[in-house]
Amino acid sequence: MWRDRSSISILLLLSVGCLNVAGSQQGIPLSVVKLWASAFGGEIKSISAKYSGSQLLQKELWSITTPRPGTNASSESSPPVKGNTRINSRILAACPGFWEEVSTPRGPRKYGESVQTAFRKRLKAQSPGLSCPEKHKEFVKSVRVEEIDGVKLVKNLAVKMEEMFRKKAEATRRLVEAAEEAHRQHEDNPDLQYEYFNAVLINEVDEEGNNVELGGEFILEPNDHFNNLSVNLSHSVVQVPTNMYNKDPDIVNGVYWSEALNKVFVDNFETDPTLIWQYFGSAKGFFRQYPGVKWHPDEHGVIGFDCRNRKWYIQAATSPKDVVILVDVSGSMKGLRLTIARQTVSSILDTLGDDDFFNIIAYNQEIHYVEPCLNGTLVRADRTNKDHFREHLDKLFAKGIGLLGEALSEAFTILNDFNQTGRGSVCSQAIMLVTDGATEMYDDVFEKFNWPERKVCIFPYLIGRESAFADNLKWMACANKGYFSQISTLADVQENVMRYLHVMSRPKVIDHEHDTVWTEAYVDSALSQAHKLKVKSGPSLMTTVAMPVFSTKNETKNQGILLGVVGTDIPLQELMKLIPKHMLGIHGYVFAITNNGYILTHPDLRPLYQGGQKRRKPHYSSVDLSEVEWEDKDDILRNAMVNRRTGTFSMETKKTVDRGRRVLKMHYDYYYTDIKGTPFSVGVALSRGHGKYFFRGNVSIDAGLRDLEQPDVALADEWTYCNTEEEHEHRHLTQIQAIKLFMTGRRPNLKCDRELIQEVLFDAVVTAPLEAYWTGLALNKSENSDKGVEITFLGTRTGLTRTNLFIPADQLSNQDFLTAEDKEGVFNADHFPLWYKRAAEQVPGTFVYSIPFSTALENKSVVLASTAIQLQDDRKSPFFAAVGIQMKLEYFQRKFWTACRQCTALDGKCSISCDNDDVNCYLIDNNGFILVTEEQSQTGLFFGEVEGAVMSKLLQMGSFKRITLYDYQALCREYSGSSDSARTLSDPFSVVKWLLTELVIFLLEFNLYSWWNIDLTVKAQRSRGKTMMVPCDTEYPAFVSERTIKETTGNIQCADCVKSFVIQQIPSSNLFMVVVDNKCDCSSVPPVTMDPIEIMYNESLKCDRLKFQKDRKKPESCHPFHPEENAMECGSASRLSRSLTAGLLPLIAATVSR
Repeated sequence: MWRDRSSISILLLLSVGCLNVAGSQQGIPLSVVKLWASAFGGEIKSISAKYSGSQLLQKELWSITTPRPGTNASSESSPPVKGNTRINSRILAACPGFWEEVSTPRGPRKYGESVQTAFRKRLKAQSPGLSCPEKHKEFVKSVRVEEIDGVKLVKNLAVKMEEMFRKKAEATRRLVEAAEEAHRQHEDNPDLQYEYFNAVLINEVDEEGNNVELGGEFILEPNDHFNNLSVNLSHSVVQVPTNMYNKDPDIVNGVYWSEALNKVFVDNFETDPTLIWQYFGSAKGFFRQYPGVKWHPDEHGVIGFDCRNRKWYIQAATSPKDVVILVDVSGSMKGLRLTIARQTVSSILDTLGDDDFFNIIAYNQEIHYVEPCLNGTLVRADRTNKDHFREHLDKLFAKGIGLLGEALSEAFTILNDFNQTGRGSVCSQAIMLVTDGATEMYDDVFEKFNWPERKVCIFPYLIGRESAFADNLKWMACANKGYFSQISTLADVQENVMRYLHVMSRPKVIDHEHDTVWTEAYVDSALSQAHKLKVKSGPSLMTTVAMPVFSTKNETKNQGILLGVVGTDIPLQELMKLIPKHMLGIHGYVFAITNNGYILTHPDLRPLYQGGQKRRKPHYSSVDLSEVEWEDKDDILRNAMVNRRTGTFSMETKKTVDRGRRVLKMHYDYYYTDIKGTPFSVGVALSRGHGKYFFRGNVSIDAGLRDLEQPDVALADEWTYCNTEEEHEHRHLTQIQAIKLFMTGRRPNLKCDRELIQEVLFDAVVTAPLEAYWTGLALNKSENSDKGVEITFLGTRTGLTRTNLFIPADQLSNQDFLTAEDKEGVFNADHFPLWYKRAAEQVPGTFVYSIPFSTALENKSVVLASTAIQLQDDRKSPFFAAVGIQMKLEYFQRKFWTACRQCTALDGKCSISCDNDDVNCYLIDNNGFILVTEEQSQTGLFFGEVEGAVMSKLLQMGSFKRITLYDYQALCREYSGSSDSARTLSDPFSVVKWLLTELVIFLLEFNLYSWWNIDLTVKAQRSRGKTMMVPCDTEYPAFVSERTIKETTGNIQCADCVKSFVIQQIPSSNLFMVVVDNKCDCSSVPPVTMDPIEIMYNESLKCDRLKFQKDRKKPESCHPFHPEENAMECGSASRLSRSLTAGLLPLIAATVSR
């Protein structure tokens, strides 16, 4: 009675603004709903506890860890006792046969009988001497709770990562030494004939069945270490870009001397079997890759891969740079010249990386900043900024006359002023000039701004075939340590743009500094496509360690000749294998960032999106830490890590789970430090409370191994208990096999985590009784007769899982559950299973129920129930495990409807029933998602979408809370409409005129390679009239129930009626029963949805965001210029092939005549 009065008083306080509560109860009696909720809650908890074995496991754990009177073990409130972590061998000898008989589920221990119960029975049979009670004390001491030392944890992790990165860098350095020595001993021979394995032509035959030239038989075998690609571990292959000649003398000579790398490739892989792709990218354009693999052209018959365009090549070849691009938009640049100019600028942007800064200025008789907002400054050359400028390039049009002198002065002024602020690269500087001519040399401008130091290099690109002004432009390049190029066609663009990189690499080469560079996280889609690499989970992220290769011949020393760049890929999964996941707790995680603040690895990084297949997001490689740890408004954590500090930080966060639909409020402590020898920093995030503690348990090796080898036991696939990758002889071993060999001393050279293995063995012994318990349930024909419960499962803090099927595997409603397909439902490289995470945040002893979102849409119709097993009933007590069941949704719903038919009326005539059309009954979870409703199509939906008026009232009353979240990695749909030019072509006469004009230009200024080398990516980005996914920022809500409110009634005033409702918590669960009056129509009230809303920025804010530069750590190495540099190699004009043009004339004439 007191409880009822207390509940009513609470409701009155919470229902301010509601209509008469008693009136609501008259329509929907609270007592009846409470009866239904209690009946269903009792029934469903009984089923969940019975089949999961949760109470058995909890008792098992408590019986081992709870101190007994007379023992000297510490109490729950006292500090953990750091006793002996091993069971004394003398004690084991005093109680022979104990582990053999008590720890085995099929031994004399009865179903449900704990280890300690069986242990006490055996005490009576022991002989005098060293008594078994003493053994009991020792056993209690061996189970202890410890607080995790976050600082020590992150420092140890950084050391492991440093060692792993160091090994990859050493392998790369060995390639550098071998390449430079091979080149030093080679004399170029323009007549050299040499057959090599061309990556595209290997194993190709002609019509007569003979091997094609540069092909030949090349043995390939599938290898799981290389994503199951067929590879050759004895040889490398050579790829040559489509627009280059396979037998060009420069390429043949380079391929010949670089054959010496084969032996080093093989030796590196034998020394470190964790290595994957090793390669050499030549400055001449060819790419040597190990292991050898077959390359495949795309649907156009083209392989667009050019190693010199890859970030690892550009970063290793040059120092960070500040660049101003000047684009001539005078009247003479109309037509194809402006098109080529745009493509030239776009290609220059491709060569700029995250350590570079740039701006683009268009000039005629006036100076026009392509982005007016960025007048007089430079911005970082990240993907977002480069794409922003590319969009503006399309808006350029040609008119007027070109005044280059003013444009040059503006460019020099920007570079000087920006360098003074210290915000740019503070290293190399360059001006790129894209024009169709210059009437004078502008030596007065260079004398004022650049001589005599000549710190700013000038790179003129002459657009078109006219060479009247070539001498002036070439003089500018030679007088300012630059390089002159002439670009006549679109096909000429890429090769000519790339030449400036070798010029800017000269100071580094002369200094002979083999700087080691590391890229940000990326997916090399070109390689994936060329190898036909198809992985269900999508391509994996990697980083590359690269070093430049120089000519060391004495006669070329001051020329600074760059031979190319060697590199080694490092999958980020290798980093994840180093993480001691069992020490991080359920919600803990590890993350790493670059010197620019970009994420290298983080569990919230989402580089891919689903669009028929998994595709890369446009800006996936430049996601800043502040975009995932967005609660850190002042970037305290980010800036400390960018500046390579060691320290700690803490804050309240909102972590989303279940694909962003649910939210957990957490308080995290962050620990961070730098990874020496790299530009990276690593951090560890530990959740406060149970996440900061873990416990150590110990059992005998024999007992642990016996229980570990049971058929119902599995270990986390992506956790590393033993490193089986480091030695070829261990690669065939499973983790359990490796653990057994290591712990029994049969493979002492195996590298294993002994501490983690000891905890796994403890978990295997403690959870062993569940195997027998579940087997007993499965064999009992009277149990689960309707096969409603399908699977029972268990997971422990060490990644150990046990499962038991109550029905045949092929009859499971959701066959993906607990498989690799179910990423959120298994122990992963960076997170615990979702059912484990959510159970840990429930009140101890209660179950969390949900319909997996991955299955609801596919109509797999299951409900998951899970609960956490805690060491002690305390917030700071670590969780040992989580157990649960999967049941059929139909079975679960039937139990609900059965409970709702209960009635307290003596005559059996209930005043209300869920079968009645006057009410709607729902079962929702603590995040507002519907599990049970009469309308099956509403299952899995958010309650606010179905009952918007009721959800709005619950939010107003405080029964549910709305939590605002932000997604800075979102993609929004954007419709790209038709341009003016496209509309013009809809007129047939305009089409004819346009075709004739373009054909004339084609005759004069095009060549055959243009058909093959147009940038298909740019073409796709400029497609018109299509819906595209573009990066955007969004805001969206999540909802969570207020735990302290167990029941609520309310009334809602609609148009001309009052809708009443009752919400009642289901005991021992995260569920609520909601009964809603259906007689009153409140459809005029809008639904409450979880739809994201794009955050729109006005022009002023957009400009501020472009200008704002977050903290970054500049690379330590810089080689801007060298006094011995030979600047006489400063370029020459390219020439069209007259034979090609003459050959195309008849073809074009025939086309026009038709």
